[in-house]
Amino acid sequence: MDPETHLNSTPLRRRTANAAEFNAIPAHVYPQTLRRETAGEHRGEVTIAGVPLTEIAETFGTPAFVMDEEDFRTRCRRLAKAFGGGHFVHYASKAFLSKTVARWVMDEGLSLDVASLGELQVALAAGFPAERITVHGNNKSPEFLRLAVSEGAELIVVDSLQEIEALSTVVGELGKTQDVLVRVTPGVHVDTHEFIATSHEDQKFGFSLASGAAHHAAMACHTADGVRLRGLHCHVGSQVFEAAGFALAAERLLGLWKQLLDSIATLTDEHAVDPSQGVGSDAPTLLDTLDLGGGYGIAYMPDQEALDVEEVASELKSKVRKAAESAGVPEPTLNVEPGRAIAGPSMITLYRVGTVKDVEVADGISRRYISVDGGMSDNIRPALYQAEYDCRVANREVAGELLPTRIVGSHCESGDVLVNDALVPEDVRPGDLLMIGATGAYCYAMASRYNMMTRPPVVRVADGEARLMIRRETIDDVLALEE
Repeated sequence: MDPETHLNSTPLRRRTANAAEFNAIPAHVYPQTLRRETAGEHRGEVTIAGVPLTEIAETFGTPAFVMDEEDFRTRCRRLAKAFGGGHFVHYASKAFLSKTVARWVMDEGLSLDVASLGELQVALAAGFPAERITVHGNNKSPEFLRLAVSEGAELIVVDSLQEIEALSTVVGELGKTQDVLVRVTPGVHVDTHEFIATSHEDQKFGFSLASGAAHHAAMACHTADGVRLRGLHCHVGSQVFEAAGFALAAERLLGLWKQLLDSIATLTDEHAVDPSQGVGSDAPTLLDTLDLGGGYGIAYMPDQEALDVEEVASELKSKVRKAAESAGVPEPTLNVEPGRAIAGPSMITLYRVGTVKDVEVADGISRRYISVDGGMSDNIRPALYQAEYDCRVANREVAGELLPTRIVGSHCESGDVLVNDALVPEDVRPGDLLMIGATGAYCYAMASRYNMMTRPPVVRVADGEARLMIRRETIDDVLALEE
C-alpha cells in the first residue's frame, strides 16, 4: 500500500535556475558515490562507485537500474545503529528484493519483512534466516502460512479473524507454535510533515481500534491453540519524516496493550489457570513487541529534505518510553519498518534519449517533450501516485536556455510520463543519457511488460566495478511462458 494515492502533487518550492545548476547533482537525492567528474578523461560525465554511467550503458544497455552497494549498506548500518541493533530494523522486501539484496540485508544484521509467498521464497532461497523474518499480508494463502510456520518465521502479523483460525489449524498440523502480532488501525495517518488524528479505518488492512475489533482479535490470538500473542503492529503512513504521528499511534496502541493485560488477567482469574497460559490455548501469551511500521521518508526532489535517521530514532524511542509509562505497562521492544528509506536512494534508472520535440501548448508557448527508451513499465509511480522525480543528463554537461520540459516514455499511453514538469537546458539531444534518481523502491518491484517492453536489468556497482545483479528480461523469456 502506498498512501500517496490520497495526496495531491506538491508543486516545487524552488525551480532550477540555470544550466549550471542543472548540471550540479543534488547529493541528497542520488546515491552517495554518484558524482559528476570535474577533471580527467571522463570530465563532465557522471560516475557511480567510480564507474562511468556511459560504460554501464554501453555494457548493459538501456534502460537499466543501477544500484550503489555502498550506499545501500551504509543506510542499513545507520538505521541499525540508530535503533540499537539491526534486529529491530525490518527491511521492506516489497520495495525491492533479489537474492543479492537479501544477502546484503542479512550481512548487515537487519530483519526482513515479506508480504507475499514469493517474497518469502526469494528470501529463503538467498539463505536469509527465517527467525529474522516478519510475515505480512491481508490475504495469506494456506501455502504461505504453512511455509512461514514450517521454516520458523519469527513473527506473523495477523490481519483477520479468518487468518487466526487458519493459522491455528496450520500450526496444529505441523506441531508448531507461532508467534504473532495483531495489526491495528489506530485512527492515525501520517503524511510527510503532517499527521491527522482522525479515523483512517476504511481500508483493507488491520483491525479497528475504535470499534473494539483489535481487542477482540488480540484475545482471539490469546485463546487460539498454537498461536502466541507477542504484541501489536500498525502502519500510520508513508514518506514520514517526523516521530509525532508515531507517538500518537504508540500512545493508542499501548492503551490497548493495558486493556489486553487486564482482560487476560480477568480471564485467567475466572478460569483459575496459569496466568501465562491462554484459556483453551497451549501457547503462552508474551506481550513484548510493538511494531510501529513505517515508512521513513526520502528526498525525491532537490527541495525535499532527507530523513535525519538519528534524530527520528531518538525521538521515537523516547516517545514510546513515555507512552508506556503513561499507560502503566512495561516498555516494549520497538520494531521499525523504514520502507523505501534503504533501497530508494541507493538506485538510479539510466535511459537513452530518443525523440525530442517541441509542442505548442498556447499562443507562443511551447513545452519540450523528451522521450526515453523506458517509461511506465519500469516506473509506474508517476502515473499511479503523481510521484515526482529528479532527472539529469549523465553523459556530459549541457548548456543553453532552460525550457519547460516533460520526460516521457515510449509506451502507447498518454499518461506515460516520468517527469511531468522540469526545466531542462535546450541542447539535450537524441543519444544523450538521462538518469532519474531515487528509483530503488517500488520501481523494479512494480515493473511490467506493457507493450512487450521487457524488464530492464539491475546492475550493482561497488569499488569501481559494475556487475549484473538481475539480467534483462528478453522476448524469448516471454515466449517461453506460453504453451
